[in-house]
Amino acid sequence: MQNLAPLAERMRPHNLDEYVGQKHLVGEGAVLRKAIESGQLPSMIFWGPPGVGKTTLAYIISQTLDRPFFNLSAINSGVKDIREVIEKAAQLKDSLLGLPVLFIDEIHRFSKSQQDSLLGAVERGLVTLIGATTENPSFEVISALLSRCQVYILQSLTEEELLGMLQSALTKDPVLQEKKIKIKEHEALIRLSGGDGRKLLNVFEIAINGIGGDKITLTNENVLRHAQQNMALYDKAGEQHYDIISAFIKSIRGSDPNAAVYWLARMIEGGEDPSFIARRLLILASEDIGNANPNALLLANNCFQAVNVIGYPEARIILSQTVTYLASSAKSNASYEAINRAQQLVKQTGDLPVPLHIRNAPTKLMKNIGYGKDYQYAHSYEGNFSAQEYFPEPLSGTVLYDPGKNPAEEKMREKLRQNWKDKYNY
Repeated sequence: MQNLAPLAERMRPHNLDEYVGQKHLVGEGAVLRKAIESGQLPSMIFWGPPGVGKTTLAYIISQTLDRPFFNLSAINSGVKDIREVIEKAAQLKDSLLGLPVLFIDEIHRFSKSQQDSLLGAVERGLVTLIGATTENPSFEVISALLSRCQVYILQSLTEEELLGMLQSALTKDPVLQEKKIKIKEHEALIRLSGGDGRKLLNVFEIAINGIGGDKITLTNENVLRHAQQNMALYDKAGEQHYDIISAFIKSIRGSDPNAAVYWLARMIEGGEDPSFIARRLLILASEDIGNANPNALLLANNCFQAVNVIGYPEARIILSQTVTYLASSAKSNASYEAINRAQQLVKQTGDLPVPLHIRNAPTKLMKNIGYGKDYQYAHSYEGNFSAQEYFPEPLSGTVLYDPGKNPAEEKMREKLRQNWKDKYNY
C-alpha cells in the first residue's frame, strides 16, 4: 500500500472519452478534438487554473496520435535539458514514430533565453510544443514563441463535473471498490477543491484514509476535520491564489493600506513568489495610479528589481513599503482608459496614412515627394510647442487622454488647455 500511487494519479484518464471537462475544446465537434482527429496538430499553449487537466490532455493527445512524448517541467529544467530533448526529438522526427510532442509544464517559469531555445525547434518543425501555464501567456511567453502557438483556454471544472469524478473514483478505483463508501454530503469536498480536480481527489483520499475502516460515510464535518489539517492555509497554485491576489489589488486600488498589507502578509506566509507580487504592483502602478503620481511606477519598478535581488525574508519589507505607498497614493486610470480607447479606435479605423509633414525623410526621393515638408520642430517655438496636426486627418481633434481629477493631472489638463485651446476642449 505504501508504494501505491495517489488516487489522482490512479484515476488519470487515458483517452478523450474518459477526460473530464473542457467540452468547449474536446467535446464532439469542438475545435481541438477536430485537430486531434485530423492529426494536424499545431504547437499550442494551454492556459488555465491548476487541476483542470492541462498535463493530462497533453498526454492523451500524444497517445491518441501515437507520437513520442517528452515531458519537461520549467521548475527543474534548464537550457541544457531542453537541448537534449530537442536532439532526441530531431532523431525521431524522420522515423515512423511521428512528430514528437514536447510538453513543458509551467512554461511561464522559463526565462527568455530558455524560451528562445525552444523557438528554433518549433520553427523547424522538430516538435509539436504543448506548453501549460496558469499565468496569462501574453505576459509570460515571448512574442516570437507565442505567435507560433495556438492558445487554448481551459476552464475550472463545474460542480457537476467534480461530482462525476468522485463517482467515477468510487466505481472504478480498485482500492476504493474494496470499501463501502457513502458520500452523504459533498459541499466541503467541492469547496476545498476550488475547482481543481486533482485537489478534489487528494482531499477525498485524505478524508477516507483519515476516517479509516472499510465502512465510511463522508460528511462535511468529518471531511473538514481530516482534510484541513493536512492542507496549507494558502494554496499558491489554486483558487485561493486568484482570490487573494484579487483582494490584494482591489484593496490597493481602493486606497486601503491596512487591508492591502494584510493580504500581502497572507501571500508571504503562504510562500507566494515575491516576483509575482511585485509584477502585479508594477501593473497596478500604471493602471490605477498613472499620472496622478508618476513616482508610483518608479517605486514599483525599483521594488520589482529589489525583491529579485534580495528574496525572502527581507523582501517582505520592500513589498510592504511599496504596497502601503501605492495604497495611500492618489489614483487615476486615465492612462489605462486612453490606451483602451486608442486601440479600439485603431480597430475601427484601420491603417490610416501618416500625415506627410510628420513622416521620416531619410532619402532625397522622400524629401522630393513631400515627406517631412512643413514639419514644425517644437523646440524652435516659444514654450517648445507648435499647434500642428499629428493625427491622420479623419481623426483630427479626437480626445483619447482625459486627465483624471487629481492635482497632478489637473496641472496637465491646464497645460494642454493652454496649448491646444479649443481643439481638444481640455
